[in-house]
Amino acid sequence: MTPSAKREVLAVLVHEDQLPVRRACQAVRLSRAAYYRPPRSRLTQDSDVVTALNDVVARHARWGFWKCFYRLRRAGHPWNHKRVHRVYCALRLNLPRRTKRRVPTRRHQPLVAPARLNETWALDFMADALYDGRAFRALTIIDEGNREALAISGARPGESVSATFSRGSQIKTRSSSASTARIEKKCSTRICSIHSSRCA
Repeated sequence: MTPSAKREVLAVLVHEDQLPVRRACQAVRLSRAAYYRPPRSRLTQDSDVVTALNDVVARHARWGFWKCFYRLRRAGHPWNHKRVHRVYCALRLNLPRRTKRRVPTRRHQPLVAPARLNETWALDFMADALYDGRAFRALTIIDEGNREALAISGARPGESVSATFSRGSQIKTRSSSASTARIEKKCSTRICSIHSSRCA
C-alpha cells in the first residue's frame, strides 16, 4: 500500500470511526510524522530533475536515457538512475522522437527544353512486373525536344546499351526524314490549292 493510500485509510479511521491518531497510525503502519507532514506532489519533488533533463534533451535531441543520465552525473547532480529514469518516462522521453533530418540545400533550377530536336536524349531503366509476377526491366530512351520515345528495350545483363542507342538514332533519323517529307507534301498541296483558287 502506498503512503497516499495509507493517508486515505487514516482519514477514514480518524474522522469516521473516531479512532485516535496514534492507534490509527499503528494499524496502518504509518508514522505520525508522515501523517502530519503535508504531502508534496511528484512534480514539486522532481522539479530540478525535470529542468535538468529538459535542458539536456533540448541540446541533444537524439540522445537516449543513459547518455542523458551520464551527462547529468558529470554535471554534478547526485540523483540515481532509478529516479532519473522515472522522471524520464513521466516526461514521455522514452518514446521515439521525430527530429528534422538534415537535408542539403539544393538550388532550384528551371528545366530548359532544348531548342532543336535530336539534341538531348534522356534514358532510364524502368522496372515492372507481369501479371504472373515475373519481374522485368526495360531501357527507355526519349527525345527531350518533343518527348518522343525513341526506343524501349528489354534490359538484359548481357545487352549493350550502345546497341540500343544506335537503334534509337536510326529510328530518330527515319522519323525525322518522314516528318520532313510529310511537311513538304502538305506545303506543296496548300500552295497548289491557293494558286488554283486565284486562277479561277
